[in-house]
Amino acid sequence: MDRHHPQAWREAVRTGMPTLFGIAAWGLVVGIAMVKSGLTVPQALAMTLLVFAGSAQLAALPLIATGAPISVIFLTAVVVNLRFVIFSALLAPHFAHLPWRQRLMLGYVSGDLAVALFLQKYPTTDPQDGKLSYLKGLIYPNWSAWQVGSIIGIFLGSAVPPEWGLGFAGTLAIVCVMIPLIVGVPALCGVLVAGAVAVAAFALPYKLGLLVAVVAGMAAAMLVESVMARLRRAP
Repeated sequence: MDRHHPQAWREAVRTGMPTLFGIAAWGLVVGIAMVKSGLTVPQALAMTLLVFAGSAQLAALPLIATGAPISVIFLTAVVVNLRFVIFSALLAPHFAHLPWRQRLMLGYVSGDLAVALFLQKYPTTDPQDGKLSYLKGLIYPNWSAWQVGSIIGIFLGSAVPPEWGLGFAGTLAIVCVMIPLIVGVPALCGVLVAGAVAVAAFALPYKLGLLVAVVAGMAAAMLVESVMARLRRAP
């Protein structure tokens, strides 16, 4: 069941292809931000290859630049990336039979959009041929697009003038990537609450407003989902 399925691979590549430009553009912006924040080229390269999480990287960079305590930096990155715990829980039943080393590698390469597209294709955990090839066809091009964009941004970081406004371009890119993922009322409520809290808590030190916004958005989405589940079960 885990042998390579070229047809599933090609289908996944075609499905994920429209997202790759936005992923690369977002990686480019994060790469530039790493260099602009004071990281050396080797440090920035290590961060993009080891961390592979744009939101956590951008959340950590201003904290690093301002000399925030390592505990605050670590906690912020962990909270921003908590969604990957949910992604792992959703993917686990599909691939629990694989060796743990292979699952660990798949978890590292998996990203938001790839997981969402996979779960759209395979909403149930029923055994089906081609699942592993389909996931690989989503995650490997996604990872490659991010790394190419990020590495280009790292080497161009010192040469790009601030007036180009790439920060705003990166914001547009991530918005374009995020919108298709807002499926259902709980997700929409989570996004709205997180956005409102981020604006209200903007003045908090060490950029902690982002941390508070993420926690508030997750809590709101989980609360709405719980209420809707109880309403569905009600007679």
